[in-house]
Amino acid sequence: MTLATLRRDGSPRISGTEAQIVEGELTLGMMPGSLKALDLLRDPRLALHSPTVDPPPDDPGAWVGDAKVAGLAVEIVDEEAGDSSHRFRVDITEVAMTTVGSPADHLVIESWHPARGLETRRRQ
Repeated sequence: MTLATLRRDGSPRISGTEAQIVEGELTLGMMPGSLKALDLLRDPRLALHSPTVDPPPDDPGAWVGDAKVAGLAVEIVDEEAGDSSHRFRVDITEVAMTTVGSPADHLVIESWHPARGLETRRRQ
C-alpha cells in the first residue's frame, strides 16, 4: 500500500507500507526511526491507498477498483515487546472504494465517514 504522511515542513511524503487488521483494528508497522514513523509521531494525519491493478484491455469492467483510507495514527506501545519498531493503529476518519459500474461507462464511488455514514456516487 502507499502511505501519505506530512513532513515537518507540511509537504507530503509517500512511502510503501503494509497494513494489517489486528483484533478488528487497522494497524501499520514501521522500521525503528523511519521517516514515515517520525512523521506520524509529529503529525498523526495519514492517507492510505491500496495497490491498483489495470483491467484487461478488452474488459474495462473487470477492474477490481481501489480503496483509500484517511485517519489518524495512534502509536501502539507494547512494553513487553522489547523491540524498537513503530506500530500504529489507525483511527479511521474516511474510507472510499472506487469501482467500475455496470455497464462499464461510469465509476461507482462508495465512501464512509463517521458523521455521514455510507454514501454512493456515480461519476461519468
